[in-house]
Amino acid sequence: MIKPYQALATDYDGTLAHRGTVSAKTLAAIHRLRASGKKLLLVTGRRLEELKQVFPDIGLCDFVVAENGALLYWPTTGQIKVLAEPAPAAFAQELRALGVPVAAGRVIVATVEPHEITVLQTIKAMRLELEVIFNKGSVMVLPTGVNKATGLREGLSRLGLSARHVIGVGDAENDHAFLRICGCGIAVANALPSLKERADFITEHPYGEGVTELIDQLLANNFQPHFALDQTANDPGKRK
Repeated sequence: MIKPYQALATDYDGTLAHRGTVSAKTLAAIHRLRASGKKLLLVTGRRLEELKQVFPDIGLCDFVVAENGALLYWPTTGQIKVLAEPAPAAFAQELRALGVPVAAGRVIVATVEPHEITVLQTIKAMRLELEVIFNKGSVMVLPTGVNKATGLREGLSRLGLSARHVIGVGDAENDHAFLRICGCGIAVANALPSLKERADFITEHPYGEGVTELIDQLLANNFQPHFALDQTANDPGKRK
């Protein structure tokens, strides 16, 4: 017997939210999910303070992976756990001196394209062990090996929950890692083609409508209809 999925792990921008906002319809679906006893896990590249401002219903989440895997936050208790060492303050200072617009979190240093070349050159010049991650025009700098999957694994370990019993949903480049470790990885209809190619399933609708569609199917049948087999059986490239 297939064990029911116990949690939904979702990206924020371009997935749960459209233009930074979660619709009333999607929020209603989240309430149905929570009422069923299943958990909601938010996995985002945003900085926590910024996320709190744009998502006032953050308290619906059992935990939040922020800064693209570098930070965990538990809304019910306010507890924060930083999962990686931040870059030296001199790194962000140097980028600003070079004219790069920078937003720094507890760990992440973020900017936008086309400043990635300057970022990479500065990392090399300062001999730092940092990695550049892209997200639909955003450029995120993190310690090597830190991503949404590492953050999600840490949060799940606190819950005593296996990633096999989690459905993940996203839309962009930085979602590959965490969708890959979930029991089922889903791309919303507006996702990048590269993510759709690797997903187990693509929603019919975009953004939060796609997440609502997913939640409804999860609650109706544990998201186990025939499509999962139909979409992956003849495509060995998916999820590898």
